[in-house]
Amino acid sequence: MFVRSPLSIPLMLLALATTSAAFGVEIRQPNVIVILTDDQGWGDLSLNGNPNLSTPNIDSLARDGAEVKNFYVCSVCSPTRAEFLTGRYHSRSGVYSTSTGGERFNADEQTIADVFKSAGYTTAAYGKWHSGMQYPYHPNARGFDDYYGFCSGHWGDYFSPMLEHNGKMVSGNGFLVDDLTDRAIGFIDEHRSNPFFVYLPYNTPHSPMQVPDADWDRFKDKSLVADPVQANADRQDDNHTRAALAMCENIDHNVGRLLSHLDSTGLAQDTIVVYFSDNGPNGYRFNGGMRGRKGSTNEGGLRSPLVIRYPRRIDPGTKVDLISSATDLLPTLAQLASVRYEPTKPLDGISMAAALQGNPIKQMGRTIFSTWNGRASLRSDQFRYHESGQLFDITSDRGESQDISKTHPKIAASMDRTLRRYLTELKPRKSQQKETRPITLGHPDANYNQMPARDAEPRGGIQRSNRYPNCTFMKNWIDTDGEIVWDVDVLGSGLHEVSMFYACADGNEGSDIELSLGDQRIRATIAQPHDVPLRGMENDRDPRTEGYIKDWKEITLGTMQLTPGRGELKLRATRVPGTEVAEMRLLMFRRLE
Repeated sequence: MFVRSPLSIPLMLLALATTSAAFGVEIRQPNVIVILTDDQGWGDLSLNGNPNLSTPNIDSLARDGAEVKNFYVCSVCSPTRAEFLTGRYHSRSGVYSTSTGGERFNADEQTIADVFKSAGYTTAAYGKWHSGMQYPYHPNARGFDDYYGFCSGHWGDYFSPMLEHNGKMVSGNGFLVDDLTDRAIGFIDEHRSNPFFVYLPYNTPHSPMQVPDADWDRFKDKSLVADPVQANADRQDDNHTRAALAMCENIDHNVGRLLSHLDSTGLAQDTIVVYFSDNGPNGYRFNGGMRGRKGSTNEGGLRSPLVIRYPRRIDPGTKVDLISSATDLLPTLAQLASVRYEPTKPLDGISMAAALQGNPIKQMGRTIFSTWNGRASLRSDQFRYHESGQLFDITSDRGESQDISKTHPKIAASMDRTLRRYLTELKPRKSQQKETRPITLGHPDANYNQMPARDAEPRGGIQRSNRYPNCTFMKNWIDTDGEIVWDVDVLGSGLHEVSMFYACADGNEGSDIELSLGDQRIRATIAQPHDVPLRGMENDRDPRTEGYIKDWKEITLGTMQLTPGRGELKLRATRVPGTEVAEMRLLMFRRLE
């Protein structure tokens, strides 16, 4: 096993608390707000030299706090979220994909929300979860008292979409990033008298490329300055880039709203605010001349902005040059907040708290391992080494343009051995591998259990609406041969009411359908048509590759008594009087007892 930290986190925090008590200093436990953006690259901030946009509010966090210059995340969404939430490499906890179950980190992992909740904090998460939808993977089961947003990897529309609130399906209110910020501000107001932990994973600038008119109008005709690397400049899609930058300025506006609210409520001095992104940019655009984008294990796919403001303990304008990663945030924030805890599993992350407070720390030859879908690289203080054998001096060649493996063979060989040890120990899987873990259903603590189309297998002639499954629905359900099947593991007993969210063209109503699990069967008739068009494209600023959505209607199918065990949950038609049964978005199980 790799050495992760020279001093255990609990001992460090105990020493800090003891010192404060000895000097008679009473420090209010700080609130914590963690903002995570989706597909925003390191270069998508004016802080990092991008001349195409202005992000003064995010930039102010660096001016008034600390900027971590060499901070790394994973090359795609869900692995980064797992590493932030657990302090451990995502491969250790079972994450290998971004959909259909592979985004779930194991249920026995301790989360940052667990840690802060155990310390007396009230916790909330608002936004894109992307770490599992059903209990025990749902955010309410991972230490968050309140959750509002969507659990999938991407969403089909950002203007008043269907969302969930603590498992129950609800409708959003306006542009989603604005809505999520409103939720966070409301939570702060409600819990301002006690310490709170708010995780705010924004969904932009991930596609679909949607943003309010006021933000888009500043960019729709804007001339763009290209990235210094010609390969990035040549591959830039100008319209997509304009939309992404407009979305980033909208994020900055909402960060400003949040910071202003902390100021007006007198909470700013006692609140830690963290801002970072989950991977490199979702397109070739200005990124400081770095090679790679989202999905890459080069600098451009892995380097993320990280700014942290905590006026009580972090001096304005602090710069931290140490290499660090998303795994470091759990131990860092716990130490800054004087939260004592005992990790249930060894962490890969180490605390940066001392460095953030101006005290140099030694990392003793630390390396940061990155892997995704068969690619892997290793970052040391000076170098990045790729599994292909290439070696780059990042301190002088951030763009990874000059392979120096031949002129520095000993360094390449040493980093290769370390990389191989990581690969042997962590055994990362490729994202194309099929998920072998079932979808969970009927957890004793879950009042709502969502079974979406994205987690099901279409059989017969039934088809998924798009190859990117996260926000899909099932279509071409035209006969009694087709089935929609979920491989489920029922975790508890109980009577549940089951409903289905559907669309049905006029004239196709009247199909009889059956839902079965083992010996349990419930039957219903789709008596009412719900003929609605696809939507989402009316708000797109750039064409999407993911599918569009519909406004779904809910129908109650009946009640089902769940009992523990693994089986196939099957939805099929027994009579089809028209040309199609329906289009199916999800099933919802609601506990009745």
